[in-house]
Amino acid sequence: MSNGSLYTSIQNKIATVEFYHPASNSLPTELLNRLTKTFNDLSNNNEVQVIILKSEKEGAFCAGASFNELMSVTNFEEGRQFFLGFANVINAMRNCSKLIIGRIQGKVVGGGVGLAAACDYCLATEKASIKLSELTIGIGPFVIAPVVKRKIGIAALSELTLDATSWKTAYWAKDKGLYARVFETNKELDAEVDNLALKLSNYNPEALNEMKKVLWKNTENWDKLLLERAEISGKLVLSDFTKKALLKFKTK
Repeated sequence: MSNGSLYTSIQNKIATVEFYHPASNSLPTELLNRLTKTFNDLSNNNEVQVIILKSEKEGAFCAGASFNELMSVTNFEEGRQFFLGFANVINAMRNCSKLIIGRIQGKVVGGGVGLAAACDYCLATEKASIKLSELTIGIGPFVIAPVVKRKIGIAALSELTLDATSWKTAYWAKDKGLYARVFETNKELDAEVDNLALKLSNYNPEALNEMKKVLWKNTENWDKLLLERAEISGKLVLSDFTKKALLKFKTK
């Protein structure tokens, strides 16, 4: 449980992937690796036509990178490997042959924003505000920037990244294109997620697969690009600025 949990259930051609970590659904390396493997496996599963990605509990959807793991990075290779975890998940979701619906019930921070942006379609509640706070600790959202930019554009990415201490509301995220719809309650959210998944599960799977390819056109270089971005973050996390910033957060 210290590394989180991940459960996958399949019913009526719909796979539900549910992750959890006691630290606000943050993502340590082991959980990132399991998510990557899960999306790769589901991509090749002929019994699945659509995927729902969700997190457990009713708090945050995802707090991004594991704070404790960031604190433990001591060399470039460890930092590179940690941020590669996010790169690999994004690429697995991008390359997955099945459409992915994101069920975003709560706040989303850092790498969690990248996870939401990598979904093909996101539905959220009013509580699903977002923030990219990486600059406050001396790094930046380099790995997730391409997938976030793809969804909300360079101007919104700039606003979200540079105003690193401010939350943007779920309605802001909807206006920018990250969320398709925003609901007042989890009950309304779940009803619409289930309804959409059911519809998609009954469409022509070949058409859905071809549509997925169209949606992700011009991202073929991301295997290399996100690796390069992970190396930037892996280097920055070792800086004196970041070490001091992380220590301040730890002692708060």
